[in-house]
Amino acid sequence: MTITDPPRPSVAVVTGAGSGLGRAIARALLDDGHVVVLAGRTRASLEDTAAGHPRAHVVVTDVTSAPSVRNLFASARALHGRIDVLINNAGILGPQGAVDEVEDGPWHDVLAANVTGSFLCAREAARIMKDQRPQGGRIINNGSLSAHVPRPRSVAYTVSKHAISGLTASMNLDLRDHGIACTQLDVGNAATAMTSGIGVRALQPDGTRQSEPTIDPLHVARSVAHVVSLPLEVNVPSLTVMARAMPYAGRG
Repeated sequence: MTITDPPRPSVAVVTGAGSGLGRAIARALLDDGHVVVLAGRTRASLEDTAAGHPRAHVVVTDVTSAPSVRNLFASARALHGRIDVLINNAGILGPQGAVDEVEDGPWHDVLAANVTGSFLCAREAARIMKDQRPQGGRIINNGSLSAHVPRPRSVAYTVSKHAISGLTASMNLDLRDHGIACTQLDVGNAATAMTSGIGVRALQPDGTRQSEPTIDPLHVARSVAHVVSLPLEVNVPSLTVMARAMPYAGRG
């Protein structure tokens, strides 16, 4: 493929596709003509995402379970013969609290969903992308602005997203010679159910609560779809999409 060639339809796996950013990204890829395998824990919400799209396929998946993730990628490959794109989107916010306030259970839940889940999905995708012919693919890991500057009382989530930075950097180094391009997607204040409180009364570093500007998740989805449309000779190691006026630098 040259830079002037139109992109061929890809086979994409999107985790956390039943709501929020995952749903918006999955629908944007479907609208662009790609085949999309929708992964998540709740069949009904995945089927809502898939509604009206004949190229959408639902696979109920728990990304914290290695057997469940293996089943997802085996099913996707059996359906379509290859996997070109992984959108590693599934994750949770977890508990609010400083380091001395977070209990064992919620801490492990966040790491399992955000870190282990991303690792397991990336591992299976990379194995298939290295083995298939033509070789290669694109993996986009959902990071966060919190991978760079934390919000107050968000130690579990912030640590998990710093781990995504390490995962993506390691993947870019280890997979580049196999035709696999990796991106960290850092989103700031997309208006989803997961971030619904931010637009109303978000906790600030000085202890006050203020409403913050948000953006339509469609803008994030279209940015991701653009990266997916690029030839594999082109990598976008990091992509930040955020509300222009939100507090970010020093969270001020």
